Amino acid sequence: MPSPTPIGARPWAMLAVAVYAQTSTTVVLATPAFLIPLLHTVQGVPLVQAGLLAAAPNLGMVLTLVAWGAAADRWGERRVLVLGLLLTALAVVAAMVVQGDVALGIALLLAGMGAASTNAASGRVVIGWFPRERRGLAMGIRQACQPLGTAIAALAVPPLVASGSVLPALVLGAAMVAVACVACAVVIVDPPRPERVRVEGASDNPYRRGLLWRIHAVSVLLVVPQFALSTFGLVWMVAGLGFSALAAGVVVSAAQFLGAAGRVGVGVLSDRVGSRLRPLRWVAIAGILALLATAVTGALGEGAIGWAIAAAGCYVIASCVSVADNGLAFTSVAEIAGPFWSGRALGAQNTGQFLGAAIVGPVVGALIGLAGYAGAFALVAIAPLIAVPLVPSARRERIE
Repeated sequence: MPSPTPIGARPWAMLAVAVYAQTSTTVVLATPAFLIPLLHTVQGVPLVQAGLLAAAPNLGMVLTLVAWGAAADRWGERRVLVLGLLLTALAVVAAMVVQGDVALGIALLLAGMGAASTNAASGRVVIGWFPRERRGLAMGIRQACQPLGTAIAALAVPPLVASGSVLPALVLGAAMVAVACVACAVVIVDPPRPERVRVEGASDNPYRRGLLWRIHAVSVLLVVPQFALSTFGLVWMVAGLGFSALAAGVVVSAAQFLGAAGRVGVGVLSDRVGSRLRPLRWVAIAGILALLATAVTGALGEGAIGWAIAAAGCYVIASCVSVADNGLAFTSVAEIAGPFWSGRALGAQNTGQFLGAAIVGPVVGALIGLAGYAGAFALVAIAPLIAVPLVPSARRERIE
């Protein structure tokens, strides 16, 4: 295997800033969900209304992901990052001062619309400045910021709002995003792009080849176990396996941090084997096995402490596997789309995943009602089972 191309310190500095920017917007997106106990139990906001407030930033993100990607394709990554982070900070500041739940929801929606800028643009920075043999590692590090941001919000928001006001939690998000905006303006440089060459009768639209559609479909399928486990893992361990809330929280938190490390690990693996799609198929197969192991040990663990502990261990493994595909697919999409389409392609990639995740809660919740937790997790394994044959071959990856 050839030695990695030396790249110097600046791309790593830009990666660090991109990770911080994505982490800061993830904190903004995740914070409203951790405000639900305060809004509902202290301020008397109905649970449905509190849930809508928590969903507002994610809705704003879904509405604008492709548009921000197209903007990055046209005007460059640095401008999109700085503008998007500035709009996010202003929207969070607006959320601090507005009166009424409707106005708060609109401000959070606008914050999500601005935060979407980091998803496509920061990914393009990584793809543009890192050579192919280092992109798996770099993108794995970049993708780890999402569980990291969620963990920061989970740890910081509850004590910040203990006084009964949401203001301190919003200040945290606004401050982090403002720092990220300045850092991007100072550090980020748009990666060089090759000169666009047009051939008469040919199209530069990478979607005409069909490969990207398959990767998008695989990613939507593989997001099902990720959100099924993260959404229902805590309540399953408490209600189904008899864990205390504290012990279940420790297990879920451990799964988040290990999942972040797993994203980096599979990124390094993809660099070593020279392919994103081969490890993507391996991850899908591992997901089937991990989900079935979780289902079996979970069924045996109801009332048996030894099996319950084994089920928690399988849950951690399944959770790590369920998030490992994200960086692989993201990197593959950007590489295949090329420098003039990667922004839009990455926006479409994230949009599909968010839309897929949106249906996981009600569908898996209904499955749990019909088949129990173990049965539902076994049925969720159908999603990666369908994904395996959809993963394109590594031969096509090289040709494309």
